[in-house]
Amino acid sequence: MTIDTPRHTVEKIGGTSMSRTDELLKTVLIGDRQGDALYQRIFVVSAYAGMTDELLEHKKSGKPGVYALFASAESGWGWGDALTAVADKMYEHNARIFADESARQSANRFARERVEGVRSCLIDLQRLCSFGHFQLQQHLLTVREMLASLGEAHSAFNTALLLNLRGVRARMIDLTGWREAGHYALDEAIERAMADVDLARELPIVTGYAQCSETLMGTYDRGYSEVTLSRLTVVTKAREAIIHKEFHLSSADPRLVSPDAVRVIGQTNYDVADQLSNMGMEAIHPRAAKSLRQAGIPLRVKNAFEPEHPGTVIRADLAAEASRVEIVTGLKNVYAFEFYDQDMVGVKGYDAEILEALKRHKVWIIAKTSNANTIIHYLKGSMKAIKRVEADLFARFPTAEIALRKVALVSAIGRDLSSPKVLTKAIAALGQAGIEPLGVHDLLRKVDLQVIVEQDQFEATIAALHKGLIEDWAEAPETRLHAAA
Repeated sequence: MTIDTPRHTVEKIGGTSMSRTDELLKTVLIGDRQGDALYQRIFVVSAYAGMTDELLEHKKSGKPGVYALFASAESGWGWGDALTAVADKMYEHNARIFADESARQSANRFARERVEGVRSCLIDLQRLCSFGHFQLQQHLLTVREMLASLGEAHSAFNTALLLNLRGVRARMIDLTGWREAGHYALDEAIERAMADVDLARELPIVTGYAQCSETLMGTYDRGYSEVTLSRLTVVTKAREAIIHKEFHLSSADPRLVSPDAVRVIGQTNYDVADQLSNMGMEAIHPRAAKSLRQAGIPLRVKNAFEPEHPGTVIRADLAAEASRVEIVTGLKNVYAFEFYDQDMVGVKGYDAEILEALKRHKVWIIAKTSNANTIIHYLKGSMKAIKRVEADLFARFPTAEIALRKVALVSAIGRDLSSPKVLTKAIAALGQAGIEPLGVHDLLRKVDLQVIVEQDQFEATIAALHKGLIEDWAEAPETRLHAAA
């Protein structure tokens, strides 16, 4: 693939949007484009909504999928039945999107080959690990990667086929490593896959999962497709990366704040994107953003179903014109994990031990505060995992007192919150709404202001801060949610 002046974009479509196939064809994938306008784009596709949950485990409820059942010694053949259910779900999806019988059969053959290939592999691995010399635990990450790749391969094949049926020269670029003899670094795998692609005449549809020596799932788990997007953008020297979502990146959730008051964030920088990621409102995985930031390539977040709207541009070099909050968001069901020990004063090691226990049990740290004898971590994770952390710390520090409380955390985020008015207006807005915060965190690096409240005050806190810090702010942001592009 030869590249001169960057003309092309690399664009990622999320799973929820992928499931709205007909709409995608009429907006992002084809729309009103004709001839050359259809090309100079690379698409990275996620699995259809719910498919990765069935293959691994449900992202929110934790309900076991094929991987979780296979990893459990007690599940027996349960994983095989679950894999059959995944295949049936793929066939059902194919039936919905392919009116052409021949195309539907082609899509079913592809899905069947992949599913049955994985089934054979897992049966062989199960048999091999029945011998004491081979331990299943050593192979589970590979199994997880292989299963996850099924979803992206399915959606990539289908998308390329649908486009070809409509006269677009689309081509599936399979980065999943299916029956590949070699094992390459991610950048090399991308270069090899894209080597003979003519972006002026072909539309590459790339699997969101990429098998590589970096083992993406080991580092990013289910955020791997954004890493694929990021490295594809950098390696192919694209002019811009684009993420298509089913909503705009806005100043607040329009379900919590009046849609007439909510504004699309027209532009911001990667610092704000990192804070959003910490709140679970991920524009892009922070490590994926790092590659784009270092390469000086902007990221655009767009609503896939409002193609004429320019969306939000995120750039590395974009400083704020004035001190102002850009977005109010937050998390419910946060655990305030309070660790108190009178002996802590002046003694080192407490913090390191707590962090190690949290890391060991894979608990997500959102925020942290401390004083002479108390350390509080605000955590997101299962109660089971947090109780394990608690048990480990009691064993290590028998005189400590640990308290666990469910709270909500709301964050006001912006490129520059250095104005003293941000904090004073926030406190005033909460007071006017009758909200008494449990805590307020205002860091020296002025990009976010965090407010801890009772869970039942979560929605009211977001609405109050949005009104006080965005709607009533002297310099109101310029772009409203439903404004024309």
